[in-house]
Amino acid sequence: MTADDLDAVHAVEISAYAHPWSRRNFLDSLQSGHPAVMLLAEPLPQDRHLPLRPDGRLLLGYLVAMPGVDEVHLLNITVAPAHQRQGWARFMLDALALWSRGQGAQWLWLEVRQSNTPARRLYTRYGFAEVGLRRGYYPLAHQKREDAVVMSLNLVARRATEAA
Repeated sequence: MTADDLDAVHAVEISAYAHPWSRRNFLDSLQSGHPAVMLLAEPLPQDRHLPLRPDGRLLLGYLVAMPGVDEVHLLNITVAPAHQRQGWARFMLDALALWSRGQGAQWLWLEVRQSNTPARRLYTRYGFAEVGLRRGYYPLAHQKREDAVVMSLNLVARRATEAA
């Protein structure tokens, strides 16, 4: 992902969330050097009504992560609404886990809205464990806040399980 991609990325973001990241959030992540990747595809005939990138490819999804010492923090993972429930989020998690292990990370971390049952289910099935709660982490309508569930994935243990 580059700054040139932010119009397409932000269009997907606002279509996917009631409280989306701003274009500035993405730009700040890029300028900070955070890994940010997009999942692109050649459009099928039924996809022609969806917004396409200038190169004619379809933006299926993206992720933004932040490396740390022995860990990577998943900041944003999004699949375009028209392509959800097709395995793309799991595909991107696989890529992130592989990349993270290659960077020497032992853990993946993330926060997810407490009300986001489909995402929590995906992360749990992937092997993440709920390890904490951040009170009032996410904005809601009318100046209210929602708690975030903190989840972690032990990449060392996951790799051992995959090898078995």
